[in-house]
Amino acid sequence: MATAHVRGGAQDSSADRDRLIAATPMTEHRLVLAGIPTAVLVGGEGRPIVLLHGPGEFALTWMRAMPELSKTHRIVAPDLPGHGASEVGVGPLDERRVLAWLDELIEQTCPTPPYVPGHLVGGAIAARFALEGGNRVRGLALVDTLGLRRLRPSPAFSVTLVNFLARPTPGSRDRFFRQCFVDLPSLEDQLGPLWDPLMAMALRGAGSRGQKAAVRSLMSRFGLRALPEADLARIPVPTTLIWGRHDRQTSLTVAQRASARFGWPLHVIEGAADDPAFEQPAAVVEVLAAVAA
Repeated sequence: MATAHVRGGAQDSSADRDRLIAATPMTEHRLVLAGIPTAVLVGGEGRPIVLLHGPGEFALTWMRAMPELSKTHRIVAPDLPGHGASEVGVGPLDERRVLAWLDELIEQTCPTPPYVPGHLVGGAIAARFALEGGNRVRGLALVDTLGLRRLRPSPAFSVTLVNFLARPTPGSRDRFFRQCFVDLPSLEDQLGPLWDPLMAMALRGAGSRGQKAAVRSLMSRFGLRALPEADLARIPVPTTLIWGRHDRQTSLTVAQRASARFGWPLHVIEGAADDPAFEQPAAVVEVLAAVAA
């Protein structure tokens, strides 16, 4: 990516964002990390947990897990570079800079090494970070993470994703989200008045040139190819797998093989596809409360 000052989700409606933040126990902070202007949500007290979201998402996609987790832990949830209200700043969004960004986030927000649950590309970033400096984190939860094998989503997932990114509309978004979630109408009912601002933010992000560039950079460096098994085997901190039963992007068999190969405990979340913390937050919180205690 060219060395330019790239805004990510700055196109997000502040009204939608403020409405969603108000529904959580979090407050928003703005930090500059590795030269990247970053929006960070912080809330709760206790041992720190850093929540990393997936590509094309934003920190508030963890919002359904935040209220319970914040009762026992200090929760830190950044918008990834170029996503949500974070920018990219000046320079390429390469692996070195992303890992430095995470290192500075932990340095500035966590009084002790945090537990790090990472979703999709967030999990791949967390795994790479643990390899580089395992003493900086105390454990990982890889949530439907990328990077355990070369990315091979189902045909329907791939087609609807390409169509959504090429022409982001409410229709193409919903067709894609039906691949990401088991029961989209049920989620809409559960979220009530928060559904529309969430969907509006997702649609604006998909249409943002800055976010598209950031997604390409993060996926090419962390998400598309697998980490070598030898590297995965030497992750030096306790690692847990959390996986949606019906993941159409990275199937459950990938997690089952990784669990058997590396001895990582696997928690399968029923009634969920590739975002179990959003679809089944109580089940995911129960796992995280146990492993991050």
